[in-house]
Amino acid sequence: MAETTQLTRHIESYVDSSSSPSHQAASLNAIASLVNTDALPLQALVRELEMYLTTTDNVIRARGILLLAEVITRVESKPLDSATMHNLVGFFKDRLADWRAVRGALVGCLALIRRKSVVGMVIGSDATAIAQSFLQYLQVQSLGQYDRKLCFELLDCLLERYSDVATSLGEDLIYGICEAIDAEKDPECLMLAFHIVESLARFYPDSSGLLASFAKDVFEILEPYFPIHFTHPSSGDTHVQRDDLSRSLMSAFSSTPLFEPFVIPLLLQKLSSSLHSAKIDSLKYLRVCSSKYGAERISKYARAIWSSLKDTLSTYLGEPDFSFTVTAVDGIGFPENEYVIEALSLLQQLIVQNSSLLVSLIIDDKDVNSIFNTIASYEIYDAIPVPEKKKLHAIGRILYITAKTTISSCNAVFESLFSRVMDNLGFSASNIDSFPNGDISPSRRVKFGFLYLCIELLAGCRELIVGSEEPALQYAFEHETCCTMLHSFSTPLFNAFGSVLAVSADRCPLDPDIYIGVKGLQLLAMFRSDVFPIQKSIFENILKKFMSIIMEDFNKTILWKAALKALFHVGSFVQKFHESEKAMSYRSLVIEKLVELLFLDDITLPFSLRVEALSNIGMTGMKNMLTILQGLGRAVFANLSKVHRNLRSSETAVQLLECYSCKLLPWIHENGGSEDFAVQFAVDIWSQAGNWMDFSALFEEKGLLDAIMKAMKLSVGSCAVESQNLIIQKAYSILSSHTNFQLKEVERLPLTPGKYNISLRDEGIISLFASVVIAVCPKTHIPNIRVLMRLFIITLLRGGVPVAQALGSILNKLVSTSNSAENSSDLILEEALDVIFNSKIQFSSTDLLLRCNGTNNGNEMVLTDICLGIANDRLLQINAICGLSWIGKGLLLRGHEKIKDITMIFTECLISGTKSALPLIKYSLENTEEQIHDPLVMKCAADAFHVLMSDSEVCLNRKFHATIRPLYKQRFFSSVMPIFQQLITKSYSSLSRSFLYRAFAHIMSDTPMVAILSEAKKLIPILLDCLYMLTEDIQDKDILYGLLLVLSGILTEKNGQEAVIENAHIIINCLIKLVGYPHKMLVRETAIQCLVALSELPHARIYPMRTQVLRAISKCLDDTKRAVRHEAVKCRQTWASMSSRSLHF
Repeated sequence: MAETTQLTRHIESYVDSSSSPSHQAASLNAIASLVNTDALPLQALVRELEMYLTTTDNVIRARGILLLAEVITRVESKPLDSATMHNLVGFFKDRLADWRAVRGALVGCLALIRRKSVVGMVIGSDATAIAQSFLQYLQVQSLGQYDRKLCFELLDCLLERYSDVATSLGEDLIYGICEAIDAEKDPECLMLAFHIVESLARFYPDSSGLLASFAKDVFEILEPYFPIHFTHPSSGDTHVQRDDLSRSLMSAFSSTPLFEPFVIPLLLQKLSSSLHSAKIDSLKYLRVCSSKYGAERISKYARAIWSSLKDTLSTYLGEPDFSFTVTAVDGIGFPENEYVIEALSLLQQLIVQNSSLLVSLIIDDKDVNSIFNTIASYEIYDAIPVPEKKKLHAIGRILYITAKTTISSCNAVFESLFSRVMDNLGFSASNIDSFPNGDISPSRRVKFGFLYLCIELLAGCRELIVGSEEPALQYAFEHETCCTMLHSFSTPLFNAFGSVLAVSADRCPLDPDIYIGVKGLQLLAMFRSDVFPIQKSIFENILKKFMSIIMEDFNKTILWKAALKALFHVGSFVQKFHESEKAMSYRSLVIEKLVELLFLDDITLPFSLRVEALSNIGMTGMKNMLTILQGLGRAVFANLSKVHRNLRSSETAVQLLECYSCKLLPWIHENGGSEDFAVQFAVDIWSQAGNWMDFSALFEEKGLLDAIMKAMKLSVGSCAVESQNLIIQKAYSILSSHTNFQLKEVERLPLTPGKYNISLRDEGIISLFASVVIAVCPKTHIPNIRVLMRLFIITLLRGGVPVAQALGSILNKLVSTSNSAENSSDLILEEALDVIFNSKIQFSSTDLLLRCNGTNNGNEMVLTDICLGIANDRLLQINAICGLSWIGKGLLLRGHEKIKDITMIFTECLISGTKSALPLIKYSLENTEEQIHDPLVMKCAADAFHVLMSDSEVCLNRKFHATIRPLYKQRFFSSVMPIFQQLITKSYSSLSRSFLYRAFAHIMSDTPMVAILSEAKKLIPILLDCLYMLTEDIQDKDILYGLLLVLSGILTEKNGQEAVIENAHIIINCLIKLVGYPHKMLVRETAIQCLVALSELPHARIYPMRTQVLRAISKCLDDTKRAVRHEAVKCRQTWASMSSRSLHF
């Protein structure tokens, strides 16, 4: 047994009310651990506690009883014999009478009641004793919140685990529960109380049972809580939310039909309340209660509920959305409204429960019938008065819900109301056969209101049919009244909807006529053939109607887009439900026709719209997409073959390639399509490239070449390694056999750019090959890579950016050891670096005027020499710096140390007229003052940092399988920023300083904010000077905006507040200048927002600047841009509120 002195210390620590809570908890855990490990038998603990359990000191006695109770709670998995359980029950149930120690008694009883049978549980007689003692001694509402919660937990546990015992208590239990709940306000206690009522209802379900006598009493206790009025703050101690409480009360209300005489009248009364929560909860509760109470009990309230629902819909249903931007296919779109959603859900529940009664109420309703007379007087939607429109919308929604809910309700509403709609349109069941084509006289316009109701009925019926998954049920639909009527009236409906489109004016973005016409035809085409076999001719006529709009009515933008959207939905439906016959018609009338349009020159439909239609329809399904891709591929190559003699073919090819790259290929990837087409497309481009020997015009069109390269990169990037190997082998064979230069010449060093016969066409093929290299995976094998890298270096010096990006991609993806199993290349990273940085490049004296010293071997130099201006050629130096920036980016992303040397090269190019302390190229500055002062070269070097730090879409990203080391931007920022701070501080040349600021801005703009915040104190002064400098040139407006966003981030982050407070005055002065920046609206808007953020700083720091800020902001109130004026008003209000002085300046 545990040491007595140790146990006594633990007991004393817990019982002593002056001990800290942490010490008391530690002591309790220690005692429980001793009992759990049998180091201290429970009986021994009771003996040790005897003095504390029986003392007359109320505080000590309460603590002692609570200690024993908490120990029992913590040893719930420890077996206890029946005698021990009985003794403990006897002790704790007697202590319920001791109001000073009631918490310990409640905790103990609850711990015993919760024990499971495998470890010894309370027997029935003992549970009865606990319940009786509870009901006899406890006045729940006189206790504190925590003790009341324990009481409710004990009652709830007794009802859940000892239902027989609870039932035997009879009226005493119900009285006790009512007394305990009455006037309770705590959310956690109420959650338990409502669940207790729900449990109580399960024990006495019969109408002749005990609860029936007390149903009114129980309900009167629950009634004041409806609707839940929740005042507890969301950040309080309770985790209970209003919705939780409301759902719990709803479960209590609906727990027994015995509450029906009291609940339903209350809910109907609350429906007329002006309180939002009362209305919403009444609708929700009615839906749930009607389901639980049953059809028979609810039927007597049906008329009253129907009337309330109709009024709710008429009041809260908004204007319909007559556009095709909504995602829902079925029905007419409406703005979301909680009242409407709940009202329609309730209506649907009532129809499911008692279809015949509800449908008869709807059909016989005077408002439903009067709407037919009203809309017969108006031909167009805009002519209908607003109150009648609201009724039309409400009745339409009701008919939609009725038609979609059950077969019987759908049949009833079609038989009664759909036939009336058709009668008003001029087609009755008695004479429909006399009009085989269902033609409508061109001189008579169709009444809009009746077609509107048709749409709602059609949509509801279609949703009912399409939502049925059981084959037997689908077969039954074909013989139902609704389907037979639709089959009979399908031709007249087609003509009716078509006639609306024939007279539509395309007058506004939400044209009701266009919407109704297109929507109606779309719905007719989207019934399943096995349920509602619409005639093939009608389905094809619908497709022809839409296609005629696509081809002829392109000047009617709204109608054209609506028809295209409808064709998309119809095609998606056909593909989803495997409608084979409809799919054949869709393929021949839509897919093949759209593909055919790509090759026709004698039609007026703009080519951009043809491509838009093609891409949208392709996304209806994978089969359709593959057909369209094949047609698009043929069109691409057909136009490429005509580029040399037809400039328009170049523009057409660019549009097709952009469609493929930006829409079709991503869709295939997202939907799990095969890579087969992408592989074949890439291979076909290279096959065609081999035949373009005389077509140099293809590569003179830069836009076309860029589009081909983009398509090539995305195609290659989406393929597996095996497919990429196939493509790159094909590309290499074309490169090596269909160019004027010989690759063997490039193998010999030094490289001599002047002697290679690289034509403009050859440069295009090299760039196209570079796009393949950019996109391949690291494991893809690049043939003859050493020679290709030298070729890329030569092309880079001619200004080829794609080859520079390819070199960066190669360095990024190569492994750094030849022993690695992942190495699929002929050389490793270190060898590739040697090729790029140590390959000798030779220029003849006639090519360049060289300025070399003894460090160079005659007229030979390496790439870094050219970057530093050793060759006296500005264009060559700019090309070399640009190329080196992409090479550096590849190394930076993988975290290679060589990036430091490259950064130093760029930095040296930014320094003018001073000796560098950097040993790398100190000698290069001798006698080169004129070269170093070249602003274009310095600008290129500064912009190289943008290449290094920005996220590129064209290369070196995850889409093209780049190796990206985590936090690479943060590491680079930390390494170069001290250098820039030093150089900017010591620079005495205004030209050099301006370009150092430019490079600084690029680095700051692309660095994650978390890295900047840690250095904010040092960086803010330089950042503000940089902002001043960037305002001088309009071409720097985008860089200025990017850097201003960095300042905005510092101002709004808590971690930057200290640095901001120290520099508040100079920040405000800078922002005052930027609020009037004329060249970019976003700069002015962001600067004003920054001033608003600064208003949160300590008053003493910013108040002296208040007058200057208000004077500057007053000018912004007349800005030409609304967004700026809006922000200026908020800023003036914020800064003016610092004082009550007048705002006159």
